[in-house]
Order: sequence, then C-alpha cells, then structure tokens
Amino acid sequence: MPSEHADSDESPCTAHRTPGNIGRSMIGEDIALTLKIVVAGGFGAGKTTLVGAVSEIRPLYTEETLSESGRDRDDTGGVERKTTTTVAMDFGRITVHSGLSLHLFGTPGQDRFWFLWDELCEGALAAIVLADPRRLEDCFAAVDYFELRRIPFLVAVNRFPGTPGHTEHDVAQALDLDPGTPVVPCDARDRASGKEVLIRTVEYAGRMHTARLLASVG
Repeated sequence: MPSEHADSDESPCTAHRTPGNIGRSMIGEDIALTLKIVVAGGFGAGKTTLVGAVSEIRPLYTEETLSESGRDRDDTGGVERKTTTTVAMDFGRITVHSGLSLHLFGTPGQDRFWFLWDELCEGALAAIVLADPRRLEDCFAAVDYFELRRIPFLVAVNRFPGTPGHTEHDVAQALDLDPGTPVVPCDARDRASGKEVLIRTVEYAGRMHTARLLASVG
C-alpha cells in the first residue's frame, strides 16, 4: 500500500515541524518544543491534585476507589480521608510560554503499581518528587529511583494545612539528597505555585543535562 505521505507537498525538511520538536529550523522558522515531566511521590502526596491544578486541558485520571484491602497494604496515616488512588497514571498538559509546553505524567503512589514507572518515565526530561511533610519517608523510593537512573529531579514539599514547617535544608537532609538537588515549597492546589515548580524543574534539568554533555566531551 502506498505511503499516506506519498503525494504530500511537504518535504522531509518541513514534515517534522510539529509541537513535539525543538528550537528553530535552519531557515529561521520557529519550532515548538514539548517536554515530558514525571510527577512522583508517596501515596496521597498530592500528585493528582498538582497535575489537575496546572493542566490547561481536561486531565486524564485513572483513579479507582480505594478498597479496604488497599488501605491494609498501604500506610494511610495522615491521609485517612483519601478515598481514591491512581492505578495507572495521571496526564495533563501546560504551555509554559510560546513554543514550550510540558506533558505531565503522574505516577501511581501505591507500591503495587510501581511496575508501571519504567514505562511512564521513558523519555522524561526530569521529574518532580512531591513530598508530604508529614510522611517524608514515603519519598525514599522515588528519590532512589531517579538517582539510580540519573533522571534530574527536584523535591516539591506540598504544604498541607497544619503540617510541620520543615526547612529546605531539613528536607534535603531527611531524604539524603545529592548536593544541589533543589527543594522547593509548593501548594499543589494552586496553579501559580505548581507552574513555578514546573519552571524550576525545567531550569534545573537544563543545567544538569548541559553539565553532563560538557563533561562527556571534556
């Protein structure tokens, strides 16, 4: 069967200029860039809330009612009112500025769904580890995962009402983060706060990838 592009007037040089590509072409045409960001963290940390708050499209959720067996298998201390859980992923999209948009993939927080993480993180520029200051230990698995795979990440501390006022230094020490890993406060319910976290994530990832590139050719 002939290719569906066989009669197209579009040359190979222009056919790739889609929202998933980067920068400017050789003749100066703008090319938009789409980046993949993973939002991870412990159960009930606010991942679904963050994706929903910043997304400019109707988010895709894969939430199911939290069963009693699910509660038995996961420590729900501090999030007793949570009645649903992500079983595959959350997905949203946000345009940071003209020419740059982010695709957000929220990971499931319960450990029995962690087998999905490798697929969700494939091709990711960077990650956000969303931390509940009442349950910082829930972040250990995500921190270890991204450090092992050398995926740049920052820790965003979701300030739930009445939670401990940990400093950024306290959080970095508690999670044994590598030096230089950013820790930023946020409110996952607030669009402006979430967007600021995303911008910080992209900036940090850019610095990390540039440093690694320079080191590889140095």
